[in-house]
Amino acid sequence: MIVDYGIFHLALGTRSIENGDLFLVLLWMSMSYGMTNFALIWIWLDKDEHYIEYTALIWIWWICCPLLTSTFAKEDALIKIQRTTGAYHGYMAMIMIVSYFAAIIYNLTQKDKNKKFNIPWLFLLGVLAQLGWEAGLLIGGIRSAEFDPFTKIMTLITNSLVETNLGLPAIYCIYLLYTSKFTEDLKKREANVGFYNRIAENNAAKYPRKNKLRENAA
Repeated sequence: MIVDYGIFHLALGTRSIENGDLFLVLLWMSMSYGMTNFALIWIWLDKDEHYIEYTALIWIWWICCPLLTSTFAKEDALIKIQRTTGAYHGYMAMIMIVSYFAAIIYNLTQKDKNKKFNIPWLFLLGVLAQLGWEAGLLIGGIRSAEFDPFTKIMTLITNSLVETNLGLPAIYCIYLLYTSKFTEDLKKREANVGFYNRIAENNAAKYPRKNKLRENAA
């Protein structure tokens, strides 16, 4: 909401709406697609043993929700949001450069290969997370509804490459800091493994992770 409503709308004036309240619509988007987007990323970073089921649950909902709305709420006024994404893609690109260049520099200076960021993995997770709900919105006629097919595809590709990915290294650092001290049951771990050792621990884990952090709870 700070980014979408505060920065993109109030500060930059790049968003507008027809037949609705922009604050409430963006709040709904943040509390639905936004929340599930980051929940899905956390599940993937954690290599959860049920990651396939959770991924299917969220992706199926992203696809079906707009289609359900178009059928069962078709008598309601169509809400249209315009956003000039190209106007701030450059700023997003700058953030993405800083994020990934910081991860690259860290890897180049880290001697222990077990404690390096898996950069291709992080990048792929960012693309898949954004692509999932961008595709759902596009299929449901919500994203780029009045654009020509080429523009729709280019918007899908650009957003999938940049929008979530710009924050993936930071999200991963938050995940590492939290899980180095706490389990997924919100309990303290028996021993704080530290940030760097947590990278090695996460790198060693395979999909699906069987040795859950909850088992190490105090």
